[in-house]
Amino acid sequence: MFEALGDMSLDLLRGFEAAARLRSFTAAAVELGTTQPAISQQIKRLEEQLATRLFDRIYRGIELTDAGEILFNHVQSGLQSMDAGLSLITEQHQHEVLQVATDFAFAAYWLMPRLHRFHKDNPDVDVSLVTSERSHSMLRADIDVAVLFGDGRFKQGESHWLFSEEVFPVCSPKLLAGRPLPLPNEALKEFPLLHLRGENSTNWFDWGGVFRALNIAQAPAPGQLRFDNYTLLIQAAIGGQGVAIGWRHLVDDLLDQGLLCRPIDATAISGYGYYIVLPQRKRRVQIVQRFVDWLKSEQALSGDSLVGKPMPSIAI
Repeated sequence: MFEALGDMSLDLLRGFEAAARLRSFTAAAVELGTTQPAISQQIKRLEEQLATRLFDRIYRGIELTDAGEILFNHVQSGLQSMDAGLSLITEQHQHEVLQVATDFAFAAYWLMPRLHRFHKDNPDVDVSLVTSERSHSMLRADIDVAVLFGDGRFKQGESHWLFSEEVFPVCSPKLLAGRPLPLPNEALKEFPLLHLRGENSTNWFDWGGVFRALNIAQAPAPGQLRFDNYTLLIQAAIGGQGVAIGWRHLVDDLLDQGLLCRPIDATAISGYGYYIVLPQRKRRVQIVQRFVDWLKSEQALSGDSLVGKPMPSIAI
């Protein structure tokens, strides 16, 4: 029975399913709480065991082969069935699982480095992250709470301000070649700029908006490197490939570690930001409120002296 499975590890199938669904080894690593090289190694082992290629490595991305598509459809349905069965069992125990939806960048750079403090105070609660690249137009039915970017008006439910969009240019110190800091704003025109595709559709700052906010007359260069994933863009900045737009709340740790620096002092702030979004249905109210209170306490610790008064909560 189940001869084709042999001694194949479930971790290989989970890594494959996440990479195939998200079309990114990096995104799969964020979702599964591991590293991109680890996911890449898992896919390599799986391909070796099956003696077939599952992904085509294309320019800055991956695509499923025909064999990969077949395997993905069966593995995903199988894992979903297993997950449903396990959920029925775990619901009988006191340990709670909180489903939290947000984007990759917030999960990787703000939430995950802090989650250990929530777990320390709430050992009976597990947090399951449901990530998407920068937006969640729809929330899964099992989502308990979301942290979303926008103007606070979300159809998904009632929203509560967490912090505003505050951005500034960041880059690797080695890109500056020992130049004295801070540089004048106009110096940004001398460096390669790392761009994020699809910025305008989600109201995030793009380089055009940053230049206008900083009163730099010349339009920004189009740039040779463009990304559809903020985590990849920041990794490119750390690698010295150009200047990125850094979210204060997402890159603070990287600045403290010296992996990134601010070439200029100026900061741009918009009317958008991150909001805690609570779906309309009322379920597990106490555990959700514990997590919301913790998010707000972490926001207070981060110190928002530059963004003015908190925006009001908005009920849709």
